[in-house]
Amino acid sequence: MNYQKNLRAGFSLIELLIVIVILGGLVAVVAPGLMDSADQAKRDTVCLKMNDLKKRFDMFSLDNGSYPDTEEGFAALLANPDADKYPNYRAKPYLKKMPKDSWRTPFIYIKKGDDIEIISLAADRKEGGTENAKDILFSNCNK
Repeated sequence: MNYQKNLRAGFSLIELLIVIVILGGLVAVVAPGLMDSADQAKRDTVCLKMNDLKKRFDMFSLDNGSYPDTEEGFAALLANPDADKYPNYRAKPYLKKMPKDSWRTPFIYIKKGDDIEIISLAADRKEGGTENAKDILFSNCNK
C-alpha cells in the first residue's frame, strides 16, 4: 500500500481570515459610493414624478381656468372638488391615486398666485433637513 500524505484539501483559518479582511475592506470602500448613488437616484426620481404632476396640474388649469386651491390640492386631480367652480372638469380624473415620493410620503401642493409648488419632504419625512434629507422643491428640480 502506498501511504502518501493526503494532499491539503481545505483552507487554513488564517487564509480564511485574510480573505474576509480583504472583502471587508472592499465593502467599506465601495458601499458609501453606492449608497450616495442610490440616494441621488431617489431624488432624481422625485423630480421626474413632480414634473409629471406639474403637467397634470397644467392640464387641470387649461381645462378649468386656474389651478386648484392649496386646500383642494391633489384631491382635485382625483375628483372634481366643486362642480360649480370647475364646470369643465374632465370626465376622467387627472390622477388615479394619491401620489407619493420615493420614500412613500405624500407630496405637498401649494398654490402660489398663478403658479404652484410641489414639495417632497425627502428621506427624513420632516420639513427642512440637510444633504439627502433636504426637502425637494419642484421649482429647484430643473436647476
